[in-house]
Amino acid sequence: MSKRTRAASLTTFVAASVAFGAVLAGPADATGKDSAGKDASVSKHAATNALAKVKAAAWPKFLSASQLPPHPTSSWRAGKVTDGVPDELRFCFEETLPGYDSRYRDFRTDLETNAQQLTFVVGSDAKAKALATRLNKDIRACVTRIEQSDPETEAALKDYGKLSVEEGAHAYGLHTETSWGATDINLYSVGRDGRAVTLVHWGQMGDFSDAPVKAFKKTTTTAVNKLY
Repeated sequence: MSKRTRAASLTTFVAASVAFGAVLAGPADATGKDSAGKDASVSKHAATNALAKVKAAAWPKFLSASQLPPHPTSSWRAGKVTDGVPDELRFCFEETLPGYDSRYRDFRTDLETNAQQLTFVVGSDAKAKALATRLNKDIRACVTRIEQSDPETEAALKDYGKLSVEEGAHAYGLHTETSWGATDINLYSVGRDGRAVTLVHWGQMGDFSDAPVKAFKKTTTTAVNKLY
């Protein structure tokens, strides 16, 4: 029996069991209102909220807007910490990211500059080390991925080296230029503290000369130090 058939059979069985149980239970009270059901729903909602609060409290801390590389003409705004993966990071890392619990925070200015911090917590230090290694490989491979997906775009990578913080971090610059003249500069870093791995991205229009490398390294160091 295929997995899909087994899943469908299980769903049918559960639905039938629930319906049969409802028949046996009969009406809850004379008004037709199921007070026990209401109590159960309230309890479930409270438990869900409590679990969400525990998860948020246990999750590593994120950067604040003031800890991003300063923008010369606009202040940063920080979004809410959200479950999942930001769209800006899917292209280079789409083969690695599925299957991991992750949370992220998005940052914006009034102009084209944007940034994201994506954080994972995995089951062991060894798994976290393997994940960080894979993310670093994804960054280095992204030049080829970009040029293969769009022959009109040229990409170049600069390795800005390792950062001495917790279990380590590494920073990179990635520049892209299209045949019609559009040019963008992106900075990436991967860092780890124990079972937590964080990926920081900064991007705007421009080239390598526009990249705030020193400030980005400081942001990365802060991000890794804040994890735990």
